[in-house]
Order: sequence, then structure tokens, then C-alpha cells
Amino acid sequence: MNEGHGANVKSKILHAAAKLFLNVGYQKASIVKIAEEAKVNRGSICFAFKDKESILCELVALVIEAQFEAISKLLDGKTNDKLLTYAAESTLQLYMAESSEHMREMYNVTYSLPHSANIVFHSITEKLEDIFKESLPNWETKDFYEKEISLAGIMRNHISVPCDFYYTMERKVRVFLESALLIYRVPDEKIEEAINFVSNFDWKTIAQDVIDNMLKFLESRT
Repeated sequence: MNEGHGANVKSKILHAAAKLFLNVGYQKASIVKIAEEAKVNRGSICFAFKDKESILCELVALVIEAQFEAISKLLDGKTNDKLLTYAAESTLQLYMAESSEHMREMYNVTYSLPHSANIVFHSITEKLEDIFKESLPNWETKDFYEKEISLAGIMRNHISVPCDFYYTMERKVRVFLESALLIYRVPDEKIEEAINFVSNFDWKTIAQDVIDNMLKFLESRT
């Protein structure tokens, strides 16, 4: 298999897997079904990826990148405050997870499986250190990493519980940001500023746009 052909097959597999994860869920999207959707043989998937979790890991990296890119564009010219940017990124993730039960499952699996969770821990640790290092100068990278493990548990729990009449998205966002920012010793008035800031955006539409654009990006590479 030449390099160009191999890259094309890998892209087809990623696009097919993303569609199936969103349409039928991670657990039901077997390797056989992914091969059928991608129109490749099962051996090609084994050659390109070790297993289904390896496919998920690559998609997770793309989702994280898509989230950061979407927020960067959204907030361009609106704020340079890193803490408000973090609040927006967290809010977007909560809304993306709430967009469908299959999306919720994908996030839950991501936080549960060792390799995909590790990608999240290290990616977000780097981001958190950049945001909070100035206000927490005595913290080392390991401190931010350890706090991210705790914070990931909080995020996973909020993602796992669907919204209802009482536990609305507004409440979910507020409670998550209050919990997360307290870990980083953010003053109450700044937490309230962050919550008020994120309330100004149509997150449901933004979240769906990010998901749609990611699928279009993956399709464009096939």
C-alpha cells in the first residue's frame, strides 16, 4: 500500500467511523460496520488502526482541535481574556455532548477508555497551564495535570446526566463552571463574569456547526 493510497484509506475510515459513531453510537459501530461504511476491507482497518479505540483517539484529537478553532474564530475581536475563552470552550463541549445521545456516548467513552482519556488529559493540561499559570505561579505542569484528572471527572459526570425541565443547559453550564473554576482558585466575581459572558451565544447552533464542519472536513480528505 503506497503512502498516498494509505492516507486516503485512513481518511475514509475516519469519516465512516465518525458518521457511525454519531448515527448508531460507539458501541454499535463495529469494525465490520465501519469497513462497510468506508467501502474498505476489514484488513485495511487493522492495517491503518490497531482497534476501534485507536480510531476514536484520532477522532478525539480532531474534535479537540475543532473545538479550539471554533472558539478562536467565535471570540476573535470579542475578548482576549484566556479565562473567558476557557469558559466558552467548556460550554461548547457541554452543548456538543448534549446535541444527541450518540454524541453523549462518544464523549463518555472518550473519558472512560485509557488511551482516549490520556489524549484529553494531556491536551487540556497544556491549555489549562497556559490559562492559569500567571495566577498560580507556584504550580508545576504535574499540578495542572493532576487537577485536569479531577476536572475531567466533573466534565464526564455533567455530560452523563441529560438535561431536563429542572436541570437545564443553563444550570449545567453554571454548575460546571462554578465547580471547575473553583479548582483553579478563581474569585467568585470572575466566575460570575465568565458565566454571564457565555450566556451571550447561541451554543446549540454553534455546537451543531462544529459537528457538521468536522464531518465535512473528514469527507473532504477521502
